[in-house]
Amino acid sequence: GRPPAPRASPRPAGPPAGGPPPSARPRLRPRRLAAVVGLLLLVVLIAWPVGLLLWAGGKLQHTPALSGAADTPGTTYLLAGSDARGDEGGIAEDGTEGQRTDTILLLHVPDSGPTALVSLPRDTYVDVPGHGGSKLNSAFAWGGAPLLVQTVEGLTGLTVDHYAEIGMGGVAHVVDAVGGVNLCYDGAVDDPDSGMVWTPGCHDVDGTQALAFARMRKADPQGDVGRALRQRQLIGAVVAKVSPGALAVRPGAQVALVDAGTGALTFDESTGALDVARLALAFRAANGPEGITGTPPIATMDYRPGGIGSAVLLDEAATPPFFAAVRDGTLPPGPVGGIPAG
Repeated sequence: GRPPAPRASPRPAGPPAGGPPPSARPRLRPRRLAAVVGLLLLVVLIAWPVGLLLWAGGKLQHTPALSGAADTPGTTYLLAGSDARGDEGGIAEDGTEGQRTDTILLLHVPDSGPTALVSLPRDTYVDVPGHGGSKLNSAFAWGGAPLLVQTVEGLTGLTVDHYAEIGMGGVAHVVDAVGGVNLCYDGAVDDPDSGMVWTPGCHDVDGTQALAFARMRKADPQGDVGRALRQRQLIGAVVAKVSPGALAVRPGAQVALVDAGTGALTFDESTGALDVARLALAFRAANGPEGITGTPPIATMDYRPGGIGSAVLLDEAATPPFFAAVRDGTLPPGPVGGIPAG
């Protein structure tokens, strides 16, 4: 018979059909691994603020407020502090009942020039649409945010683009969310109405103490003007603690701050999370060395037109050009207004 066919020599074992064995697969070198980790970190750093922003936007509370008046140059924010305490509530001297506001702040960012944060004393004598001459905070009692916005627009000549209302009780939560703030006051205070107990100087305070600091009026020789100064100081201290660099590495602090802020604030129907961020930046600019803070020109702190008790009367000649300069950004940085001398 035939000799047996030669047997084929065995082939060397090759890689499996699925690819190289695990030992032969390329490994990430340290540099490449660092690049991948860096890329993932970049994605997280971008995605986290976006997600936080979307979450914050969904938590914002809204209320009708804007008048729909024709735009004026720049961006104007109106902030009202609403306090449901009752020690100053009820029926006012002018006979009005309803919700009151102790804090009314106008924040204006001009197209060019310094940002201005102007405190409008709550007892400012103004023309309230549909009601005639009365105190500014009566507009809030009679018609809530919409009437307050209309009244402020008539007083200042500036159209309000965004409205924010803060429940003063929520201030404590915001202060605690940023880890407390440092506040300064030169007087010794033991005021049972506000709860403010203070020794002269600067102190680190928590939310409860900060709220008392912002509420105190009767023990302040400057009354509402002095309270407005302390409220602006508190806002500046909170905004200074909300630095992007400090919060970037503290996601928990970011969440706590957003949660406290959205719980304390109510905005007009058109305001979104980006507008809130711009508002915070505007506060920071106004309280910085290139900003403007203060009051409109005041003629007297004890104007008595009859029927409404003592009111704050603005300087009739100086007030219109003052607000025109705020609008146009032509005022120099620094403090403005205050209690008139003498």
